[in-house]
Amino acid sequence: MADALGHGSVVCEAILSHAPEARLCVAQVFDERGVTSPLQIAAALHWLGEQGVRLINLSLGVRQDRPILREAVTELIEAGVLVCASSPARGEPVFPASYAGVIRVTGDARCGEGEWSWLDSPQADFGAAVKVGGRSGASLGCAAFSGHLVDLLRERPELSNVQLIDVMRERAAFCGIERRVGL
Repeated sequence: MADALGHGSVVCEAILSHAPEARLCVAQVFDERGVTSPLQIAAALHWLGEQGVRLINLSLGVRQDRPILREAVTELIEAGVLVCASSPARGEPVFPASYAGVIRVTGDARCGEGEWSWLDSPQADFGAAVKVGGRSGASLGCAAFSGHLVDLLRERPELSNVQLIDVMRERAAFCGIERRVGL
């Protein structure tokens, strides 16, 4: 199926801009109207797990916690797969970003090309540059961060998931959420 929305193509572009040698397994979950379901996402996650991927980027979120989605994500994390999911900078939590063990990522306007932030906020663990191909938002921040993480995996394949996240924290260009000060 063609990428009618262009969302998946831009997400792939964001990942590859930071990890050009990455091999991507793409599981399309949105239909031509931009609609998906926890069942569709869970099926895609099972397929990705069968492909033996090391990291999954989920530049998406649904408002409802559904057991089928939670179980699919938990199974992958327990198998050692890194799962990055986009999370809005504000507002209600979304899934799968709100599940335990998921790396929650949003956009961070402070981040330039090649930068990410360690936010450690109620909404997100990390943030990254948000503009790719004229689009912006948490989905693209998540994809950019996933690209940085893939690049680190290429550089240091021996690191455990915990060590990888520790290195990403240490290399973050910014720590903490953006604080705007009135003049």
